Amino acid sequence: MRDIVKIRGLKSGLQLSFANGASFEDVQANLLDKLETGSNFFIRGTTVYMQKDHFSEEQNEALRRMFHRHGMLFSYDYKQPVFAPVRATQPQQEIIEQPQVETKPSPMLVINKTIRGGQEVRTESSVMICGNVNPGAQVISGGSVDIRGTCRGMVHAGAFGDETAFIVADKLMPTQIRIANVIARSPDDVKDPNKAERASIKNGYIVFEPIMR
Repeated sequence: MRDIVKIRGLKSGLQLSFANGASFEDVQANLLDKLETGSNFFIRGTTVYMQKDHFSEEQNEALRRMFHRHGMLFSYDYKQPVFAPVRATQPQQEIIEQPQVETKPSPMLVINKTIRGGQEVRTESSVMICGNVNPGAQVISGGSVDIRGTCRGMVHAGAFGDETAFIVADKLMPTQIRIANVIARSPDDVKDPNKAERASIKNGYIVFEPIMR
């Protein structure tokens, strides 16, 4: 059963492939065994990629839920991550852009406290944090992230592939930032430390832009 699931390491996660003729039940059982026995590959916060059309939508959803229970993310169609952030110089007049309208919008999670090092926030919806995100803390959101404070931890917005997601903070200085499959680090040149900033994807890159709160 060990050869049913093949794992290839990527810069932004793990790519899964399956043995020819392997049934969904065999694949699910093999993955569950690896998750529950503490395989070194499956670390909390890792994104797992697989082909969308390999199994049915119901079977894919079952795998997604299984990975989610073990603290992992599930996505399709891996794209090579981009590491070059760009910082815009001109402030924008609006606070945030509205995300695209969904047929079933998820409610926003609101957290009224600072997220300390070693703590993790994980949600399928957008999240607002009324406090800081300290170094060593992680925020992983299926939607957008709004931090009413200083961000110095790791933040992943659009974790299930939503490239319209964005990240806003009063001070945006993350150790690492991700939106969908694009990864960047905070630029060294801080134009105005007293201005809030928004990070979003533009032309395949994560762009940092000052905004008016």
